[in-house]
Amino acid sequence: MESKTKDFVQLDVSTSIWSRFFTIAPLVIIGTKEEKGYDMAPKHLAMPMGFNNYFGFVCTPRHSTYHNVLEHKEFSVSFPLSNQVVLASISASPRNKYISKSEQIIHVLPTIKANTIDALLVKDSYVYLECKLFKIIDGFDDNSMIAGKICAAAVHPDYIKVSEKDEQEQLSKHPLLAYLADGRFATISETFNFPFPKNFTR
Repeated sequence: MESKTKDFVQLDVSTSIWSRFFTIAPLVIIGTKEEKGYDMAPKHLAMPMGFNNYFGFVCTPRHSTYHNVLEHKEFSVSFPLSNQVVLASISASPRNKYISKSEQIIHVLPTIKANTIDALLVKDSYVYLECKLFKIIDGFDDNSMIAGKICAAAVHPDYIKVSEKDEQEQLSKHPLLAYLADGRFATISETFNFPFPKNFTR
């Protein structure tokens, strides 16, 4: 049988394929307690874990975020505005082995304290999540999935979904930030209703 993908470029799956084409992802900043200070780290491999109040992200034991969550059993999630992409970039700055990231970077970021956990949030983001560690799943080669149970959540009034609001107008005035892996970002302000089949249910 003839391959249905014969006209496509076949990718070498013995190495990572994800830098070979574009995908769309959210961009969030994970906050954790670290020693006597705090850590903030941008993540795009992040998403709700199903339709209940769980949130997860991919990390690696090579990063401090992994060990901070493992030790303190909690983390925060900030969804930055489309004009805060530079803040996300700053939070990704490499560490200096002589100065803690909290001293080196965190003090220059506009942050607020979380309400129910000992972590920071990025000031003026549009959604905040505060999570207790639910489960860490290791073994995706050198990566791990960290999942948390959301114990507190808050959304900016401009971004909350209300039936009386026109969703397109709302997103036009208050766009969302998206990450185009690997290495680009976009502002989403134009959207369309999805053509669900009649009587579709989740």
